Amino acid sequence: MDVLLPILIVVVVLALIVGIYLWSTYNALVTLNVRVDEAWSDITVQLKRRADLIPNLIETVKGYASHERGVFEAVTKARAETLSAQGPADAAAAEGHMQAALKSIFAVAEAYPQLQASQNFLQLQAELVDTEDKIQAARRFYNGGVREFNTKILVFPNNMWARRLSFSKRDFFDVADAASIQEPPRVQF
Repeated sequence: MDVLLPILIVVVVLALIVGIYLWSTYNALVTLNVRVDEAWSDITVQLKRRADLIPNLIETVKGYASHERGVFEAVTKARAETLSAQGPADAAAAEGHMQAALKSIFAVAEAYPQLQASQNFLQLQAELVDTEDKIQAARRFYNGGVREFNTKILVFPNNMWARRLSFSKRDFFDVADAASIQEPPRVQF
């Protein structure tokens, strides 16, 4: 009996340590997962905000350059793609298309000095630049959360338990054509 008691205490203490470790690891992973979900939500809100600005921008430019139909169709298509994106990979592809479309609409606007002086156009430009800045900040926050979450899953000994606890790596919001989004569309004339 004297020999069993110390062994039993050691086993109970080890089981308690393992239990506390699993409990704290699980809670940390849940917290990080929720943070990544929140960050993704922030991105979708900003993408929606930008998509809501696009029809006003198109209408404003159309008033001056109605013959630029192809540009307007490209922007409208990119807007629809952004709104229908499911997950970071789709959103990243849509983001590249949106940046290219916005650059083309602003290139058209450069040819119309009276459009550049329009108060409505200037206000839309300012809102778009603000939204682009917010999208970039939201992307950085999201990718930081994904980095932290993925690291927590991959480090030893968490990597032995994370998959069993139904946690898997999350995708970064990477754009295929990184050069297309290095800077927001140029809206200064």
